[in-house]
Amino acid sequence: MSIAPIDSIASLNSDLFYDILRRLDGSTLASLACTCEAFCSISKEESLWENVCASVWPSTNREDVKSLISFIGGFRKFYADCFPLIINKEVGEYHWNNYLEYLDDWTEAEYYGDTNEFESITPSDFISIVDIRFKGKPICSKVLSGIPNANDNAGWFYNCPFRIDLLTYADRDDNNDGEEEVTISVTDGLPPITSMERERKDGKLWHELRDGLLLSWILVNKKIKQAANLASWSPLDGQRHWPTEKDFVIRFGSVLPAKDILPSQVVQCILVMKFRVVHIEEEGFETSLKLTELSMQLEDMEGSHVNGKNSLHILKEALSCRRSKNYSEAIESCHMYSKVQNELKEEKMRSESRLDTFCIVTGIAAFMTFWYYVL
Repeated sequence: MSIAPIDSIASLNSDLFYDILRRLDGSTLASLACTCEAFCSISKEESLWENVCASVWPSTNREDVKSLISFIGGFRKFYADCFPLIINKEVGEYHWNNYLEYLDDWTEAEYYGDTNEFESITPSDFISIVDIRFKGKPICSKVLSGIPNANDNAGWFYNCPFRIDLLTYADRDDNNDGEEEVTISVTDGLPPITSMERERKDGKLWHELRDGLLLSWILVNKKIKQAANLASWSPLDGQRHWPTEKDFVIRFGSVLPAKDILPSQVVQCILVMKFRVVHIEEEGFETSLKLTELSMQLEDMEGSHVNGKNSLHILKEALSCRRSKNYSEAIESCHMYSKVQNELKEEKMRSESRLDTFCIVTGIAAFMTFWYYVL
């Protein structure tokens, strides 16, 4: 069979171009768009980026999410905003001494913010789009409009620790009477476990779970039409057998800027995923785990939970902060935050120890002085 010669790429049919480009991932598609005018023109097709987004985030296949993405600028912009991870290199410039002095100088009104300043930021402006994969296979997609319980009692929300528990409130708008359980089993790639005693020794199930999970938690502010992925894709750390022998806690997150919002200038967005073993092989069923928690909260450098009022402002600022496609660079900022946080804790313990020693010595000296004059 003879093949007709091709004089140039420009001579190819645009449908053939489209068929080639729709098979590419987002990074390759963006790179190819820079090679020639023809690819650049076709790569601007929204349907191509819709396909890319659907392959990365299955939740974007929902009609309500499609409408939201179109409203905030389209799939091409959505991918460009949400695929890179948030980085915060300012963490390395943090000094605990400055933090403590800064904290003491702040009044209560300055720390908690002016109420009028937050009137333009409402909980209903935010939408969470969450996707979980295990070994490349989608296992969970959730969408949550607004922040639970925030609008019903704003005073309570503004002053209490900020927290979103996605499994409790997601998909309420769909009138689901019961939440569909999210499970992972041997058919999804988990190793068969004959007993929890053996799992405690070799940790095979734990390693497979930690290494196989990917999390994307995209936060969208529909008022300002901005979005960002607050997750770290891969886990940052976790805990085995906590609080029971059948529980596994895995943490994802990112470091968010809090300049002029909190004294620490940066906070950590902590995304917690908890699984519980529901079946093992010795029970006559294949090994399976159930997702029991999927939550978000913000913590400052001292490990204190950030209240709702400040959290709204921090989350809004996070949607326009610096991002990078370099995964190691994003993870490095998270590890740097943990390092600085640990240094702060150690220095505070040393300061408290010196203070305790001073109080003890002062007490002994006062006691001896008292008895010296008495006797």
